[in-house]
Amino acid sequence: MKRLFFTSMLLLGAIFGQAQIKGFRFIHISDTHIGSPNGAAEEDLRRTVQDINQLNDVAFVIITGDITELGTDEQLQKAKQILDSLKVKYYIIPGNHDTGWSESGGDHYTSTFGYDKFQFDFNGIRFIGCASGPYVRMSDGHVPRNAIVWLDSVLAKTPKNQPIIFCNHYPIDNALDNWYEVTNRLKQRNTLMIICGHGHNNHALNFEGIPGVMGRSNLRAKAPLGGYNLVDVTPDSIVYTERRPGGEPLQPWTKIMLHKVDTAGNFERPSYAINKQYAQVKPKWTFASDANVISTPAVASNLVLFGNQNGVVTALVQQTGKKKWSYKTSGAIFSSPAVSSGKVVLGSGDGYVYCLNALTGQLMWKYRTEASVLGSPVIVKDTVFIGGSDHNFIALNLKNGTAFWKFSGLQGPVVSTPLIYGNNVIFGAWDKHLYAVNRSNGQLAWQWDPGFSVINFSPAACIPVAHDSVVYVVCPNRTLYAIDAVSGATLWKNSETRVRESIGMSTDGKYVYGKTMQDTVAAYATSRTEQHPAWVMNAGFGYEHVPSMLIEKDGQVFFGTRNGVVYAIDPATQKTIWAHKIDNSMVNTVRVLSKKQVIVSTMDGKVALLGVE
Repeated sequence: MKRLFFTSMLLLGAIFGQAQIKGFRFIHISDTHIGSPNGAAEEDLRRTVQDINQLNDVAFVIITGDITELGTDEQLQKAKQILDSLKVKYYIIPGNHDTGWSESGGDHYTSTFGYDKFQFDFNGIRFIGCASGPYVRMSDGHVPRNAIVWLDSVLAKTPKNQPIIFCNHYPIDNALDNWYEVTNRLKQRNTLMIICGHGHNNHALNFEGIPGVMGRSNLRAKAPLGGYNLVDVTPDSIVYTERRPGGEPLQPWTKIMLHKVDTAGNFERPSYAINKQYAQVKPKWTFASDANVISTPAVASNLVLFGNQNGVVTALVQQTGKKKWSYKTSGAIFSSPAVSSGKVVLGSGDGYVYCLNALTGQLMWKYRTEASVLGSPVIVKDTVFIGGSDHNFIALNLKNGTAFWKFSGLQGPVVSTPLIYGNNVIFGAWDKHLYAVNRSNGQLAWQWDPGFSVINFSPAACIPVAHDSVVYVVCPNRTLYAIDAVSGATLWKNSETRVRESIGMSTDGKYVYGKTMQDTVAAYATSRTEQHPAWVMNAGFGYEHVPSMLIEKDGQVFFGTRNGVVYAIDPATQKTIWAHKIDNSMVNTVRVLSKKQVIVSTMDGKVALLGVE
C-alpha cells in the first residue's frame, strides 16, 4: 500500500510539473562541422541562421555539438561569428570534433562561447546541457567527470517535479562510456526528453524509458540544402518538424507525449566480472579526482604526481594514496609530468610550462608560450624538451625555465611525449608530420610525412620507439612504419594487423609491440628490412582504439584499454597473466613500477595503485 501511495504521489508530482508548461517553439541545430575545405559547411550554417532570423515565433536555439570539424581556434571563431548573427539567444555545447583534436584541450571552446554546459528555465521547463568528450586522446564519448559533478549540483537545486529536457552531443547510450551515470540521475527526475546530435540523421530514440530525439546535421550532405528542426512544445506534447532553409517545413516526424515515463527494467551496465577471474590483482588504493585525468602520472620521491582537466596538479603519497599537496593552474592539464632533480614539469592549457617543487608543490618557475601546452615533457640532465600548440617545440633550462632553443617549423599542436634518440628529439604533431630536431640546437634533422591529405592520420598521439637507428611509429590509418633515424626515409610499413596509435618495445629492443582495434596485440621484429608479424595474440579486450602505449617490464607487457581494463601479458607465451577493470573509461599509458605494482589513471579521474599478489 505504501508503494502504491508513493507511486501515486510521484505521478501527481509529474502531472503537476507538466501543468506548469506553457507552449513555445525552439530550434534544434546539430553537427555544423565548420571548417570544411570548400566552405560548404559555413554556407549551410549561414543559410540556417538567415532562415531562423526570418521566423518570428522562435524562443531560442539549442546547438548540440560538433560545431567545428577539428576544434581549431580559427574554426571556433568562424562558427561564433556566424552564430552571433542570430537574432535570438542560442545555447551551445561541444561535441567530439570540438574537443578530440582541440589545440587547447577544449579551453578555447569555453573561452570562445563562454561556457561548455548550460542550465536555463523557460516556460516551466529546465533545460540542462552537458559537455562531452573525448578530449585530445581518441576514445569513446565521455561526459567529463567535472561535468557530472556540475550536473549533481544543478539537480540538487532542481525541484523533484520540475520538468527537464537534457541536451548532449552524444546519445545517452553506450556510445558514451559513462552513459549510465547520466541516465541513473535523470530517471530519478521528471525528465521529459533527451535531445542529442552525433548521428547526423533525425531519429526518435529511447534511453531506458526516457524519450529521446537525435537531430539531423545542419550539413547538406548529398542534398541541395542543409537543414534543422523546429521543436514545438505544448503542455501535453513535444513535436519535431524538419525545416530546410528557404522552404516550407516538412511534415512533423516525431511526437513525444508528456506523461510520466516508465524507467523500470533491467538495463545494460558495465561488467566487472574480469576482476573475479584475476582475483590476485587488487587496488591498494584508489583516488577519485573531481575532473578527468588524461595523462600518465609520474612517480618520484615517494609521490604520485598528475594533473586533471580542472587544471589542478596533485601529489599523492605512493603507499596510501592520500593527498600531500595540490597546485592550481589556469587551464586544463593533459600533459604527463616529468620529474628530475626534485622538480616536476608539465604543461597547461593556460599556455604555460610549469616547474614545481616535487615535495611541496611550490612554484619554482613557469615559462609562457603563445598557446596551450598539451604536450608532455622529457627531461635529460638540465634540459626540458616539450611541444605546445603555438606551433613550436622548445628546450628549456630545468634550473630556471629560460629557453635554450625553439623550433618553429610546426603547422599543428604537439599533444604527445617526445622520444630522445641519439642526437635528436623525435615527436609528432597534428600537422601530418613526424619531426626529428637536433637536441642541442633545435635544427631540423628531418621531417616525415605518411602521405595523407588530412591531419586526422597524423602520427601525433603515438609515442615513437627506436632501436638500431630505426624509428617506429603507428598512425591512425592502422599502419606500422619503420623510419631511418638518420635520414627520415621510410624503410618499410605493414598494415596486416591494423595496429592503431599504440606502440611499445621489448626491453632488449628485439620486438615492437602494437595494439590493434579488435582484441589483439601484435609483435614485429625490429629490422631495417620489411617485416611481417612475428606473432599475434588474441587478448580478448574487444573493440579498441585508445592510444595507451604498451610498456614492457620484468618480462611482462602492460597496457590499458578503452573500457577501463589494464592487462599484463607474457610476450614469450602470448598468454594473459592478469587483467583488472578500474572503471568504464579510457586507461592512459600505465606507469609500471614493477610486475607487482602498477600506477593506473583513467579518463574518468581515477588514479589507482594496483598490487599483484
